[in-house]
Amino acid sequence: MKSLGRHVLAEMYECDADILNDHEKVEDILIDGAKEAKATIIESVFHKFNPYGVSGVVVIQESHFTIHTWPEYGYAALDCFTCGEEINPWVAFEHIAKKLKSKNHTTMEINRGTLNLKNKELTHKPMKG
Repeated sequence: MKSLGRHVLAEMYECDADILNDHEKVEDILIDGAKEAKATIIESVFHKFNPYGVSGVVVIQESHFTIHTWPEYGYAALDCFTCGEEINPWVAFEHIAKKLKSKNHTTMEINRGTLNLKNKELTHKPMKG
């Protein structure tokens, strides 16, 4: 079986609450994580909630990275979803976890778009015929 992408889901605990509540820092950290992974950044959108918390997405040519933070609990939920063979979502995760100062985290990787193509080659960006 072949898959179109890799999706790393991370639960990050005991993070720095001040960082988790800083809209600009969280956005910079995710963008830098995408750059570390050598992803092609298309756009980013982040929102600061009142009284606290940040949600955001960095859209990359290879898919996306998203985060939702709960500073009051020192917790962040992170998704690093990449397609193709070139980008490793674990590189972005490691960078982001370090910058958020996560002292404890759990992760899982899910293959997305698992296809039974038998002898066909899997093309991630098929050309129109």
